[in-house]
Amino acid sequence: MEQKPPFPPFTKETAKQKVQMAEDAWNTRDPDKVCMAYTIDTEWRNRSEFVNGREEVREFLRRKWDNELDYKLKKELWSFDGNRIAVRFEYECHDASGQWYRSYGNENWEFDENGLMKKRFASINDLPINEEDRRL
Repeated sequence: MEQKPPFPPFTKETAKQKVQMAEDAWNTRDPDKVCMAYTIDTEWRNRSEFVNGREEVREFLRRKWDNELDYKLKKELWSFDGNRIAVRFEYECHDASGQWYRSYGNENWEFDENGLMKKRFASINDLPINEEDRRL
C-alpha cells in the first residue's frame, strides 16, 4: 500500500512539513515524482481545468512545465484541520517568448489516511512581470 507521511490528522508541525514537501517536489518539475503524492483517483480543479486520476495529473504537469519555463514555487501554510490543509502560494515562470509571470493563488487539499492527496482545488491569478521584478 502506498503511503506518504506525515499522515492525518495533522498538527501544525506536520501540516507545515506536508506543505514544504509539496513545495520541494513541485520545484523539481518532475511529473513522475510529483504525481506519486496523489491518490490513484485524485480529483483536481486547477483554474478552470478538471483533472481526475494520477495519470491525468502526470499529463497535466508535463504540459504545465513544458510551457511554464524556469518555474519556481513558494508555498505557505494557511490553515489545517484533520485531514485538510489550505495553502497560499506564488510562483514565477516564463513562456517561450520570454515573458515572465508571477502567479498567486490558494489551494485546498484533502488527504486520505495514507497521506496521499485525494482532492486539490486551486484558484490562481497570473500577473505579467518584468524579468528584473522577479522575487523567487
